[in-house]
Parts: sequence; structure tokens; C-alpha cells
Amino acid sequence: MTGSLMLLAALIAVALIFDFLNGLHDAANSIATVVSTRVLSPPIAVAWAAFFNFIAFLFFGLHVAQTIGNGIISPDIVDWRVIFGALMGAIAWNLLTWWGAIPSSSSHALIGGLIGAGAAKGGIDAIVWWGTLKTVAAIVWSPLLGFALALLLWLIVAWLLVRTTPFAADQTFRVLQLGSAALYSIGHGANDAQKTMGIIAGLLFAEGLLGSEFSVPLWVVLSCQVAMSLGTLIGGWRIVNSFPAI
Repeated sequence: MTGSLMLLAALIAVALIFDFLNGLHDAANSIATVVSTRVLSPPIAVAWAAFFNFIAFLFFGLHVAQTIGNGIISPDIVDWRVIFGALMGAIAWNLLTWWGAIPSSSSHALIGGLIGAGAAKGGIDAIVWWGTLKTVAAIVWSPLLGFALALLLWLIVAWLLVRTTPFAADQTFRVLQLGSAALYSIGHGANDAQKTMGIIAGLLFAEGLLGSEFSVPLWVVLSCQVAMSLGTLIGGWRIVNSFPAI
């Protein structure tokens, strides 16, 4: 194996480590509701979340990966130094906030690291402003949209169950929470794993290994989904072992 291929393999390994830490970092979010309401025991909740993290690629396209791969910084300035800088910044931030129990976003860390590393090499002109602004806008409006939809859903449910007894409502929602937890893990696996897919695919494209058009190979998709689901599994088991009485 030549030195360049070894370097490429090492960078892909670092990217998958970030993906693993992403799953580990967000494991608590994936299992919080079903564990706190005792719908599932912690070990089963962890396995449930990890499984749906893995199969998330079956439900969505690769639009997020496409944006991260060639829509944040110009593909012309992407090389191993840019990717390494972006990944190490995101990994350091993830570990720091995980150790400090500080709520933070792995996605924001990766995008910020990518923009910072790209600007450090190519200046402000290296930033693809349309893709960056689109991503920043989504960071702002997605929680606001989630808040509005959650409020609307609460009002609909309250109206539909106004004559239902507390016991019957509890039994109904215990079943529905299984679905909501699965959907959360699918959304997490589909969205966050794709960011690492975009990083790896962007690196492969910059090295001329994807041909003339940007794409995400299937092995990259599967590797990222496995890394994230394993991270969720390991991070979830850390939580289980920390709180054995739950």
C-alpha cells in the first residue's frame, strides 16, 4: 500500500471515529423518553435505538451527504489537511462537551470545523455560501418548526383524548412511544451519519477516486451507519451502567 493510500485510509478511520463519537454523544437523547417513562428497560432501549440508527439509510436519500461533501466549502481546496483539521476540531469539541455533560450538537461542530479548516486554507472565497447559508438557516428554523409541530400535536392529542381515562391514555402512549423512539433514532441516524458520509465522499472525490461526478459509495454509507449505531450502543451502555437502578 502506498503512502497516499495509507493516509487516505487513516483519514477515513478518523472520520468513522467521529461518527462513532457522534452516536455515543447523542445516545442519551435516543433513549431518554422510553427509559424515563419505563416503557423499555435501559438495555432494551439502547439496542432499540442502535438498531434504528443503523437501518436509517433505508428510508432517506443522501441529500445531506451531498451538501456536506461539496456544498459547504469548494471541492477544489479539499485535501487531507482540510479534512483532518475539520474532523479533529469536531472530535475535540464532542469529547469536551461529553465529558462536561454540556448539551451540544455534533453536526454543528463538524460543519463549523469544515468551514474553519476550509477558510484557513483558501480564505473566505473557499466557502460555498449558498450551501452554508442553507445549512445555517436549517439550524435556526428546524428547532422552531419542531417546537411549533410539537405544540400542534399536543393540542390535537389533548382534544382527541379529552374523554379518555388516564389509564387508557397511558396504555396507548406506552405503545406509541416505541414508534416515536424508533423514528427519533431513524432521523438521527439518517441525518448525522450522512454528514460523515459527505466528509468521506468529499475526500474520495478530491483524490479523484469517484470519477468526474460526486457520489457516495454504498460502502461509505454502510460504514458510517455501522459506526454511528455502535457509538449509540456503547454510549447507551455507559448510561445503563451509570444508572443501574433505573
